[in-house]
Amino acid sequence: MRILVVDDERNIRNAFRLAIETAGHDVEVASTAAAALQLMKSAGGFDAAFLDLKLSQESGLDLLPALLELSPRLMVVVVTAYASIETAVEAMRRGAFDYIPKPCTPEQIRQVLSRAEKTRNLENRVAELESRLSSEAPDIELETRSPAMQKIIDLAGRAASSEATILLLGESGTGKSVMARTIHQQSPRRSHAFVTVSCPSLSRELLESELFGHVKGAFTGALSDTWGKVAAADGGTLFLDEIGDLPLEVQSRLLRLLQEREYERVGETRPRKAHVRVISATNHDLKAAVAAGKFREDLFYRLNVISLTMPPLRERVADIPPLAGRMLAFFAGHSGKPATTLSPEAKAALETHPWPGNLRELRNVIERAVILSSGDSIGVADLAESVQPASEMRLGARFTLAEIENEHIRGVIAGTRSLEEAASVLGIDPATLYRRRKKL
Repeated sequence: MRILVVDDERNIRNAFRLAIETAGHDVEVASTAAAALQLMKSAGGFDAAFLDLKLSQESGLDLLPALLELSPRLMVVVVTAYASIETAVEAMRRGAFDYIPKPCTPEQIRQVLSRAEKTRNLENRVAELESRLSSEAPDIELETRSPAMQKIIDLAGRAASSEATILLLGESGTGKSVMARTIHQQSPRRSHAFVTVSCPSLSRELLESELFGHVKGAFTGALSDTWGKVAAADGGTLFLDEIGDLPLEVQSRLLRLLQEREYERVGETRPRKAHVRVISATNHDLKAAVAAGKFREDLFYRLNVISLTMPPLRERVADIPPLAGRMLAFFAGHSGKPATTLSPEAKAALETHPWPGNLRELRNVIERAVILSSGDSIGVADLAESVQPASEMRLGARFTLAEIENEHIRGVIAGTRSLEEAASVLGIDPATLYRRRKKL
């Protein structure tokens, strides 16, 4: 964590510095309120601050709200030789995280830091979970047998350690959000929050509030102050999904955040600082959008420091079987079904399908197949009709009646939601269809 110490006594500042650095954290010190505020504005985000209540002729209690104004998530620990219940209550009322009296030992400092670190980690986890409902979809690992995809993974690994903005390009459903999360997890910001904002999901007004927060009364329905995703991502990574749909009015505010690390909440004029790393993604041609006047050229170049183009699934044929296998295991486990495998015919159908919807389409196809399957193996008949190989059968062609009947049954099963519905369409008993289906 990054820690700020504000105390007017040099020996106290040195003692805190030694205890904090020994605990493995970075530390900056200030002797006055003005110096503390300047550090907050210029040195980036801090996770916690130790604040002396008696700063020469200044009051630490007066400085406390000013620090929190600049960094709402700052955990301020008030330190004073004038310990009393009244000052402790007042410090907590003004937003202090904790309170310790002088003189304090290095062990007390380390204990407070440990509590602060656990609290920050919990906050980051909550922020991440709010942007990711992991139980709704299987994790897609970035293991690959595709040379093109391996090149992208290698470049992403090298870019992760930098502070550069990254632009992820590619068709919808190619795994851009998975790549963004992987870059965050490999970066020095991994212990801070990864926060996602879906740009096309909200109107301009609501998107501004979602990103930058708002103050009470800023617009109809703004019943309380809201800090927004930028504040939640402070110190971590802000992932802007489908950045090509960002309204022009919001683009200028994002550019300011990237250039100056400053932003303002909706309805507020006082600037705030945020030290975030921005990763964005789009399936649009941003150069064409710039030429059409729909996307700011200066913002495009700020976002496009490093660009990675995710290859479509049809160019990663060797990755389809292992990806499908992990999805099968996930959905079988969630539906309470036995371990499921792909028949050779189903595997071949998956490998030859062009996958216009990429990983998202594959996920839907596998989920449907697991739901409709009745055995421990997924057959071609369990796959969506769009994925099944085109039949060469036609009336009058040289096929047996049994072959034509089996093909018809497969088509009806593929086009219905359950075996019971398929049996009703075919005019046979569900138990009979179940037995026939095993022989298809």
